[in-house]
Amino acid sequence: MSRGPRSHPLRIRRRWRQDRGSAVAEFALVTPLLLLVALAVIQLILVLHVRSTLTAAAAEGARAAALSGAQLRAGEQRTQDLLANALGGGSATSVTARYVRLGDAPAIQVTVRARLPLFGMFGPDSLVVTGHALRERG
Repeated sequence: MSRGPRSHPLRIRRRWRQDRGSAVAEFALVTPLLLLVALAVIQLILVLHVRSTLTAAAAEGARAAALSGAQLRAGEQRTQDLLANALGGGSATSVTARYVRLGDAPAIQVTVRARLPLFGMFGPDSLVVTGHALRERG
């Protein structure tokens, strides 16, 4: 008879006794890393959401200013109103509209400068997006 099968369960039991309490230590080591990754993903989602919202508001403001008989100020005001409703009043630092040409066609360009949200909604003023719309003739 061989001793292999009898001694194998004893080795496993001894090893389980040696590993007791290691789950707590592993949890304490892994949890901060998982939290850091989760917060980084949430922050990336916030940055992409803010950028997408700014771009959509700039495009909508350009369309408002491009209507027949509308002024540039109407596009700027429309963009500011949309941003105030979507992101709060302090998200955009400046909104400007101007006449441009896209190829041979007259157009309106609305430029929005905003804070890049690096720590929650706080960060440097380094995010610039533009929206364009062709001008209506009337």
